[in-house]
Amino acid sequence: MWTKEFQCEGSESVLLDCRTSDSTRNTSSPDKFVGLTCSEPGDVRLVGGASHCAGRVEMKVQDQWRPVYRGTWNHQSSSVACRQLGCGSAVSTEWTRGSTTQPVWRIASHCVGSESLLRECGAMMSDTDRYSLELICSGSVRLVNGPGSCSGRVEVKSGQSWVSVCEGDFDQQDAEVVCRQLGCGAPSVLQGALYREGKAPMWTKEFQCEGSESVLLDCRTSDSTRNTSSPDKTVGLTCSEPGDVRLVGGASHCAGRVEMKLRDEWRPVIGYGDALIISLSSITVLDLNLD
Repeated sequence: MWTKEFQCEGSESVLLDCRTSDSTRNTSSPDKFVGLTCSEPGDVRLVGGASHCAGRVEMKVQDQWRPVYRGTWNHQSSSVACRQLGCGSAVSTEWTRGSTTQPVWRIASHCVGSESLLRECGAMMSDTDRYSLELICSGSVRLVNGPGSCSGRVEVKSGQSWVSVCEGDFDQQDAEVVCRQLGCGAPSVLQGALYREGKAPMWTKEFQCEGSESVLLDCRTSDSTRNTSSPDKTVGLTCSEPGDVRLVGGASHCAGRVEMKLRDEWRPVIGYGDALIISLSSITVLDLNLD
């Protein structure tokens, strides 16, 4: 018998990453061993990333897992994939070039963004490509019922459920972390009842962020003093739009991989001398002063 008690928070990627303590049980009878049934995996997954909400996008068609074809993938496709995985909203995408061609799945048409599942976007066809897509989803936080990806009612992932946050348990520093985690600009409006109330249960902790954290659930929390929160007191947040240039994957918003937004899609840039080039269906050269 295992002699420790697992004390997982539920967000760990590996069981042995969880905290443990010495078990108070010296023995366990045969009818007390743990039996577990997991639901079958879906037809979309992110592999090779820091968590199940980041990594290379793969789809399962005809019992085969393959990367997806870049030509029919758009920002709406990323949003659908993150939603299907229960990983919040899409934060960034990057196409990575491989050394050889590989078999991929190609979606016959573009997603419009309202689909619940990627397979609803169109038929899947076999193809080959040299690129694979690296996708990062927001994971533990999202904004819902807003006019765009940077506005809405704040919801936090708790276990397998999304919960609302009481306005009194959330301040400006917390908002700065959420906006950063979502790949948006600085918070501009923080107010209860901005966006219509959903049926989500309430988060039972008060966030105590310093404002520099990369992920909301990295912030310290304490038990909330509020047992209930009325619909007009749940947090509504509007972050400023991120503009058309950002740095992602670094230690702060001032460091990381350079990405630019064109045609509502974020893509990395590559440098040739004094020019930056974004890979699109037609190459666009941007002359920039690199000083």
